[in-house]
Amino acid sequence: MKPIHMVDLKSQYDKIQNEIDTAVLEVIRSTQYINGSEVKKFQADLEDYLGIKHVIPCGNGTDALQIAMMALGLKPGDEVITTSFTFVATVEVIALLGLTPVLVDVLPDTFNIDPESVKEAITPKTKAIVPVHLFGQCSNMEPLIDIANKHNLFIIEDNAQALGADYIFKDGTKQKAGTIGTIGCTSFFPSKNLGCYGDGGAIYTDDDELAQKLKMIVNHGMVVRYHHDSIGVNSRLDTIQAAILGVKLRNLNDYAASRRKAACRYDRAFANHPRINTPARSKFSTHVFHQYTLRIEGIDQFDMQKKLGEKGIPVMIYYPVPMHMQKAYQDKRYKPGDFPVSEMLSKTVISLPMHTELNHEQIDYITENIIEYLK
Repeated sequence: MKPIHMVDLKSQYDKIQNEIDTAVLEVIRSTQYINGSEVKKFQADLEDYLGIKHVIPCGNGTDALQIAMMALGLKPGDEVITTSFTFVATVEVIALLGLTPVLVDVLPDTFNIDPESVKEAITPKTKAIVPVHLFGQCSNMEPLIDIANKHNLFIIEDNAQALGADYIFKDGTKQKAGTIGTIGCTSFFPSKNLGCYGDGGAIYTDDDELAQKLKMIVNHGMVVRYHHDSIGVNSRLDTIQAAILGVKLRNLNDYAASRRKAACRYDRAFANHPRINTPARSKFSTHVFHQYTLRIEGIDQFDMQKKLGEKGIPVMIYYPVPMHMQKAYQDKRYKPGDFPVSEMLSKTVISLPMHTELNHEQIDYITENIIEYLK
C-alpha cells in the first residue's frame, strides 16, 4: 500500500506533470513574473467557472479578506459578525483593521454559522457578516441574505474551503459558493481543493464599482502608475502560480468528484457506528470535501491522533481551540460556555486524509483502524 498523506500533492502533480512543467517554463521564458498574461487568463477562466463578473487575484486568502473589508470602507469600531469555529485568519483580519469581531456559534451538523445566532448578535454598530463555508460546503445563505437586507449589512463569504461547491436556493436555482454575498474571498494555499505551489488568493464580486476599488487596493492604491488614490497594499498573485492554477482549474470538477467518491466510501464504512457522526450533507449545498471531518463522542482526540499516526494514518484536529478561547482574542464579552456547539466540536472532531488520490485500499485501512481504536 502507498503511504497515506493528509493531502497527496506529489501524486496529484505526477498526473499533470507535463502540463504543469510546460506552463511554468513558459512563464520563466517570458520573464513576466508579475502580472503576466497567465494571471489575466486565470482570472478570466475563474470568472467563467464561477459565473461572476470580476475576479481579483491577490497574494493569499488572508489578504483577500482584509482587502474586502478595506474596499467596503469598514472603520474602526464597526462590528463584523463571524463564527468562533474557524481558522484564525477570519477573525485576525477583523482585529488587524481595528474592527470589532462579534463571534457567534455554529450548527452541530454542518459546522457552519448559525443564522439565528447572527440575528441575536446584531447591534447598531454591525456592518458586515462573514460566513465561513467550512470544510467544503456552503453556510445557509438565504436566511443570511434576508438578515443582511433587513439591516443593510455587507456579506463577505470566506470561501477558502468550498471553492466549487454549489449553493441551492429554495427555488432550485444554484450559485457557486462565494458568489452569493457582497464579496467572496478564497485561498489557493497548496492543500486547498484548488491549490497553487505557494501562496495565492482571490476576491470576487459582481459589483463593478466595488471591483475597481478592490483592484486599486491590491496594487498599492493605484489605478494610474505612481498615482495613489487610496491606501492600498501589495498583494499580487504571481504569474507562475497563476499558470499552475490555470492547469488545475481545468481539473477542479474531476477533483471534486474524486473527493466525493472517497467521502462516500468513508460513509459506508462508518454507517450506523454508534459513536461516529459522519459529515452532514446539507440540502442547500453540494459538498466538495476540503476536509472529511468526523464528530466522535467520548474520545481523547490527541491520543487518537497519536495512535493512528503510529499506524501510518495522519489525522488532523480542526480546530482544537475556538476563537473566543484563543489567548490573542480573549474578550471580556465572552467566556467558556458561551458557544457550546463550537466548544463541543473543538473536543470531538477528527479530520481524515482527504485528497484526489486516495484509493480504496488506503480508505479501508484507515476506516478499519479507526473502528478498531473505538472498540
